[in-house]
Amino acid sequence: MRGGGLWQLGQCLSRRIAQSKPGSALKPRTFAAAPAAEPAELKKTALYDFHVENGGKMVPFAGWSMPLQYKDSIMDSTLNCRAAGSLFDVSHMCGLSLRGRDAIPFLETLVVADIAGMRPGTGSLTVFTNERGGAIDDSVVTKVQDDHVYLVVNAGCRDKDLAHIGAHMEAFKKKGGVVDWHIHDERSLLALQKSVHTLNDFPFSEILLLVFSSSSSKVMFLSNVKRLISCVMVGVSIMYIAWTSYAIYTGEDGFEISVPSENAVDLAKAILEKSEGKVRPTGLGARDSLRLEAGLCLYGNDMEQHTTPVEAGLSWAIGKRRRKEGGFLGADVILKQLEEGPPVRRVGFFSTGPPPRSHSEIFSSSGEKIGEVTSGGFSPCLKKNIAMGYVKSGVHKPGTEVKIIIRGKSNDGVITKMPFVPTKYYKPS
Repeated sequence: MRGGGLWQLGQCLSRRIAQSKPGSALKPRTFAAAPAAEPAELKKTALYDFHVENGGKMVPFAGWSMPLQYKDSIMDSTLNCRAAGSLFDVSHMCGLSLRGRDAIPFLETLVVADIAGMRPGTGSLTVFTNERGGAIDDSVVTKVQDDHVYLVVNAGCRDKDLAHIGAHMEAFKKKGGVVDWHIHDERSLLALQKSVHTLNDFPFSEILLLVFSSSSSKVMFLSNVKRLISCVMVGVSIMYIAWTSYAIYTGEDGFEISVPSENAVDLAKAILEKSEGKVRPTGLGARDSLRLEAGLCLYGNDMEQHTTPVEAGLSWAIGKRRRKEGGFLGADVILKQLEEGPPVRRVGFFSTGPPPRSHSEIFSSSGEKIGEVTSGGFSPCLKKNIAMGYVKSGVHKPGTEVKIIIRGKSNDGVITKMPFVPTKYYKPS
């Protein structure tokens, strides 16, 4: 899901971290290795110096230099994120706006969400599909107004996503459609995790004036709202703020804040200072552990261009009207799977032995190969191995015992429901 390509983070670095405490069961996930860009080629976010000054261990990620972790361990950072809060720099991701009379009809030809049916100021996870029903990328999309849609796509998918959207937009406009776009490279993006249930404990709640009244108990589910707001306390202008569970990518509530890049450092410092040490800067290592515990897809691992939203367990993201009308790329394949069932399904696992990794084979108790792990690791919160992957339909029910092959050895596993760690999303009355 969000972040695109965490599996490309340095496997060797993570393994060294895991081995720094011999005999410890709390080993952070390792990530499949991928060719790293030369340091001179890596892009830097506006918070790069801030990360280094705060002890960030910078690694190549989707063409950017990003913090894997800070001074605390990935384990501690993961636990603190759920207990107190975290601030992530996600400025490497690509935010863009579609505007015009036909912005929504155009986007609905490319994604499965019922954007027209959304209230202005609300957002949802959606999936860009291809002609075969496969997932080109996932995205959080916001209906700002009837003629304005804002969305954020994964960093590792930026080039192909923009080429895909641009090509279809050109064809759409040649047929008389009215839509244009703007890519928000002038902004930075911060993701702040903190449950709305506990924000009264935080003296910086005035930073979040956009979605709050006098107290957090009166918060309205505005999900995504775009306004120009003067944030007197930190002296910056927040251009866009989102309250959306999926944007934070942890299974917790939070806020995604789009701010002019020249103000990003000031805002980050203000949030951390006002939290009195409770909210910590958090890197991609913990972000991956958090999203795995939440049972969320990582594009490039758990969802690819050959994977349909139905197979990925994202049928809920396909709007009711879209199920009836179709009209998006690959709709015939996806709607057929909704009716008849998909050939494979994404499921969760608990397992014994070493933590499962991507591409670990899955066998039934009778010895038949039934699938493959796509993400796995040790859960800091549950203190046990967790994983997700795809198995054949018919052997996907929770409680089904399996064998997972790790480093050539068979280990016991059992299919379980996701999320592994219960979500704490705020649900307004």
